[in-house]
Amino acid sequence: MAASITEQRNPASSNLDRLPTAELVALINREDQSVPLAVEAALPQVTAAVDAIIERFQKGGRLFYVGSGTSGRLGVLDAVECPPTFGVAPDRVQGVLAGGDGAIFRAVEGAEDDREAGAGDLSERECRPVDVVMGISASGRTPYVLGALDYAQSVGALTLSLTSNPGSALTSAAEIPIVATTGPEVVTGSTRMKAGTAQKLILNMISTAVMVRMGYVLGNLMVKVQLKNEKLIERGRQIVSEVTDCSPENAAQALDVAENDVRLAILVAKHKLDISAAQQHLAAAGDNLWRALESTP
Repeated sequence: MAASITEQRNPASSNLDRLPTAELVALINREDQSVPLAVEAALPQVTAAVDAIIERFQKGGRLFYVGSGTSGRLGVLDAVECPPTFGVAPDRVQGVLAGGDGAIFRAVEGAEDDREAGAGDLSERECRPVDVVMGISASGRTPYVLGALDYAQSVGALTLSLTSNPGSALTSAAEIPIVATTGPEVVTGSTRMKAGTAQKLILNMISTAVMVRMGYVLGNLMVKVQLKNEKLIERGRQIVSEVTDCSPENAAQALDVAENDVRLAILVAKHKLDISAAQQHLAAAGDNLWRALESTP
C-alpha cells in the first residue's frame, strides 16, 4: 500500500492539525482544484468506455458498478439516479456494493477483502456476455472488486475499471482502465476526498454520455424524465411547451393524453397524434425523439 499514490503523505497538508479554520478549508479547496485536471487527462479512456457501453446497451446489455466503501456508494448513487433522470429500467444500471445494501449506510468491516463475494454478487445478478462491469477502487487493489472483474471476464462481459493509482492490479485486470491520478490526499489515505470526487465526476460523465447517445435526451432536455413529483411534473410541462412551442395548458393536456410520458407528449402536441399513433411514430424512428420530430407521421 505504501507505494500507492493515494496512500502517500501530502506535503502541502503536513501541518493540517495546526491550521486555523480559514486556512484549513482553503487548503482543501486548493487541493480539490487539481481533480478536474486529473479527470481531463483520462478523457480518452472515458470516451472509449462510453462507446463500448453504448454498443452493449443497444443489444440489451446492462452496466454494473462494483465497489466497496466510498467507491461502491458512489456507484450506487449514480445507478439509482438513472431511472428517474433518463427513464431506464431500474436493472439497466446497477450498483453492486461490498457488504450489500446495508453497507450504504454503515461500514461493513472486512467486506472489501472478500474476493469470492465479489464474484458471487455478480453471479446472483446473472451477469452475461452482453453486460459491462466497471470495478471502482481508488487504490486499485480491493479484493472484492478484483473478484468481480475476474468473474465478469469468465462469462465474457466487458470489464472497465476506475482507479486513482496507475499500474494497480485493477488497472491491469480491466479491458478499458480509467485512471484519474489525483495524488496524495489532504488527510493521508482518505480517498473519499480527491479520489472520490474524481470518481463522482467520471461516473456522472459516463452515465450521462451513454444516455444522451442512446437518444434519451433532446438537445439538453431530459425528455425521458419520470414525472413522479410536483417539481418533475412542472419540468415535464415546461419541456413539452418549449419543444413544441405550445402553451403550458396545451402541454399539460398533451401529457394527460400521453400518460405523463414526455416524449410521447411532445409528439402528441407537435403532430396532433393520439398516444397509440405517437408510440408507433416513435418506434418507427428507432426510439429516437429527434428523428421522430424531423419526420412526418
